[in-house]
Amino acid sequence: MRVVHVSQPVTGGVAAVVLELVRAQRDLGWSVVVVCPPGPLADRVRAVGVDVRTWRAGRHPGLSVAGEAVRLRRLLRDIGADVVHLHSSKAGMVGRLVVRGRRPTLFQPHMWSFQSAGGVVSRAARIWERVAARWTHRLVCVSDDELAAGRAAGVRGSAEVVCNGVDVERFHPGDRAAARARLGLPDVPTAVCVGRLVPYKGQDQLLAAWPLVRAQVPDARLVLVGDGPMAQRWRAACDDESVRWWGADDAVADFYAAADVVVLPSREEGMALVPLEAMACGRSVVAFDVSGVRQSVGEAGAVLPAGDVAGLAEAVAVRLADPSAADLEGAHGRRRVELLFDRRQVADQVATLVDEVLVGAR
Repeated sequence: MRVVHVSQPVTGGVAAVVLELVRAQRDLGWSVVVVCPPGPLADRVRAVGVDVRTWRAGRHPGLSVAGEAVRLRRLLRDIGADVVHLHSSKAGMVGRLVVRGRRPTLFQPHMWSFQSAGGVVSRAARIWERVAARWTHRLVCVSDDELAAGRAAGVRGSAEVVCNGVDVERFHPGDRAAARARLGLPDVPTAVCVGRLVPYKGQDQLLAAWPLVRAQVPDARLVLVGDGPMAQRWRAACDDESVRWWGADDAVADFYAAADVVVLPSREEGMALVPLEAMACGRSVVAFDVSGVRQSVGEAGAVLPAGDVAGLAEAVAVRLADPSAADLEGAHGRRRVELLFDRRQVADQVATLVDEVLVGAR
């Protein structure tokens, strides 16, 4: 079995999912190749002994797509894959244009492209996804909400929901005070937000809520872990010394351990890894009700109507003021992750899908 995973994102949740699938499929004895741009994903895949081929591709569609398609066609021809697994919108676009269903193809959106765009771009993305469904042997959605959004947009064809999973051994409950000491953070009520600083991740909504949190919990601190194109603008607009702009950091488990509550203020998601990782670390989660959140969080925190900044502030403040109650939610979250979102279950489900599409094609 030779499986090729194609991904344009090399950081964040998409890269983490690809890496976990690659490890699991390598352990099955499959021949696995990852095609992606240079960056952290390529480095980590090589570190676990899996072949990586460099594909230079940008994040956004445009005139560069033609060149990207030529390069990807050459790579796939040289590799000779049995199954092609495309991750996220750019690889989904270029990969399906190149393969056109001639090889068994799985497409995993990790959040639909039309959800993160607006106007003409969003409408064009919906049309494209409906057309490209004919070249998709199996659509793999990470949440029931993501599949429902695809169906509502007119995307048809065979589909399966395979929720994201996390490594419950890497992400586990840890001592809060010790984690704060390792990171050099003060031992005060602490909210943590992990994610790329882009509009759809919604950190600006959390920043708008933060003064309301401080009004109830004056000594509270907010740690924003991540970087991105909005970092400079949002930071310039924030003069609150209680907000720590940490920047990108791969050691996110320490930040979850240091938190009293982990916040996901996103405007859109497929099924975010952050709540699952936080729950695995035994931490309460406060999030907006976007795709996949209710399915992942359950009773492990609070899920607020999307955009309800005042409600978000209240939910965060309550948990910072009473960390013992928040920890009870965190313990529930840990059990929920162990039962429903262990990465090994996810890998088994995807392996079964790969077998099915290959047998069906043959």
